[in-house]
Amino acid sequence: MRSTVCLLFVASAAAGVASAQALPRGTAWDGVYSEAQAARGMMAFGQSCGNCHALATEGKLPLVGDIFWKSFAQKTVADLFQYVSTNMPNGSPGSLSRATYEDIVAVMLKSNGFPAGSSELSSNTIAAVKIVPKDGSSKLPANALARVVGCLTRSGTEWVVKNATNPERAEGVFSDVEDASKPLGTRTMPLKFVVTRLDPLAGSRVVVNGLLIGSDGEDGINVTTVSRVASKCP
Repeated sequence: MRSTVCLLFVASAAAGVASAQALPRGTAWDGVYSEAQAARGMMAFGQSCGNCHALATEGKLPLVGDIFWKSFAQKTVADLFQYVSTNMPNGSPGSLSRATYEDIVAVMLKSNGFPAGSSELSSNTIAAVKIVPKDGSSKLPANALARVVGCLTRSGTEWVVKNATNPERAEGVFSDVEDASKPLGTRTMPLKFVVTRLDPLAGSRVVVNGLLIGSDGEDGINVTTVSRVASKCP
């Protein structure tokens, strides 16, 4: 293979071997790729990706460790496959075969500590396979792009969202129609680096998009957008 793939990370269960087909798994810790597939993936990565990326926590544009978790924690293996196969190779996205993309995803999972299983990863059976920490935590990592819904108010000189929902992944800016009626939470989320005037939205139910400050936004959210979803809150 002569093409060069530059997998660009931004700030996105197994089919059986041969004719056998495995049932979809719960998480990537269940073993959703095979060792043989990861070995093929290592070869494909070396041929197509190694000029731009490292399967390590250090080096040129690493794909392992914090950058991986920041991008894909609480997503699915299907999301990872979709991102890689849609955006890569750089300059010629989608030009590799489906099987090659599956092999590359397999070696990325292996390099991030997920165990191998007896079945090969198939893009047709990974829609519900979650990428979560080994302890099963649902918290999003610091700097993840996320969204929360809650009641906008002031706390001293600071804007906060009270009764905030737990942060969830937000790729791009959007407002779900269910945000106006979904159950709220018990958290108070400080809004940081607000550059727009929020006074007209005070007291309303809003959805906030931004980058989490601290694990699961424990220190607030670095705001990109604030949108009203209901005039009164809750």
